[in-house]
Amino acid sequence: MSETRSDMSTDPRGSQAPGVATLPPLVALEQHLAPYAAHSAQSRGRRYPERPPSARTEFQRDRDRIVHSTAFRRLEYKTQVFVNHEGDLFRTRLTHSLEVAQIARSVARNLRVNEDLVEAISLAHDLGHTPFGHAGQDALNECMREHGGFEHNLQSLAVVDDLEEHYGGFDGLNLCFETREGILKHCSRENARTLGALGERFLQGRQPSLEAQIANVADEIAYNNHDVDDGLRSGLLTIAQLAEVELWQTHYEAARGEYPDIEGRRLVHETVRRIINTLIVDLIDTTTRNLTEHAPGSLDDVRGAPPLVAHSEHVAAQAAVLKRFLFKNLYRHYRVMRMANKARRVVVGLFDAFTADPRLLPPAYQSKQEAQQPRLIAHYIAGMTDRYALKEYRRLFVIDDN
Repeated sequence: MSETRSDMSTDPRGSQAPGVATLPPLVALEQHLAPYAAHSAQSRGRRYPERPPSARTEFQRDRDRIVHSTAFRRLEYKTQVFVNHEGDLFRTRLTHSLEVAQIARSVARNLRVNEDLVEAISLAHDLGHTPFGHAGQDALNECMREHGGFEHNLQSLAVVDDLEEHYGGFDGLNLCFETREGILKHCSRENARTLGALGERFLQGRQPSLEAQIANVADEIAYNNHDVDDGLRSGLLTIAQLAEVELWQTHYEAARGEYPDIEGRRLVHETVRRIINTLIVDLIDTTTRNLTEHAPGSLDDVRGAPPLVAHSEHVAAQAAVLKRFLFKNLYRHYRVMRMANKARRVVVGLFDAFTADPRLLPPAYQSKQEAQQPRLIAHYIAGMTDRYALKEYRRLFVIDDN
């Protein structure tokens, strides 16, 4: 992917209609930011040059494009842990992304970094996820093993760079470099070499922006704690089991101590919110100390420093215990494993059927070049919601389905 820096004016208001009151320069909206934050006016630009926005900053424009994208709407019907049809109250990729954005914005505001950028990254970070969560991703990666593999971070980048079809002048959403950088949390050295400037940090051992680092940690805070909530709601986890997790038990007992009469869902919510608050406050305090110690004076200094957004050792250890608990008791619960096994069968079945006869695909995903066909099939499957994947599977393999 080639990288083209567009001409971003220092006055991003663009042209003004006659008789309309002049807006204050939008760069003023970012004057409160610390020198090490990402500033819209200093962005490395977009792949395709565009006129500056007239009533918002460049990163606000990115956020808006993400929210209005087709891939973002599909997140409503993509699973987090529980497949969409298993219950209306469980998290989906959409609600998870909104929760990540809320946590990340709170942290960004306290650290005086760019809230709009951190929100854009948070809302886009799961756009490339397959149906059926990690089970779907693992299955599709295995199917693509001979064709470059499949990784949801790279797929998220493909969505915003190429697959969305909303604009007349370019494929994708044409997001700023900094937003795309934050979406790409992980990348192998082999893939990094194909990404131009976007892959350089993986080859040079450098860091992304603080905004990207914040979104990454906020993602983990959100899914660990809300998977506890969903696990208890589903009955796959119990309060008695969680007593072995220090982070949970400390806040559970504090909640009961302050509100002796609460029980059930109210007690669970009170405990989870206290855990989230502890993690956020510790993250802000520890990151503030790291910033004081390393004293970055610019975004480039952040890129050259070690990771600066982090928890204290004690809280990080507590969070790690919770994560291991969830892996053992929720993600490997036999009921979750049964559904994961079904999900793998659906993804593999779809991939094999489309590979055997690409004419079964919608025309837009049929390629005249045989070497490109597997990747197009992966794009098609990855873009499916849980229920659409199940419907396609029935269409292909059940006689009485249309």
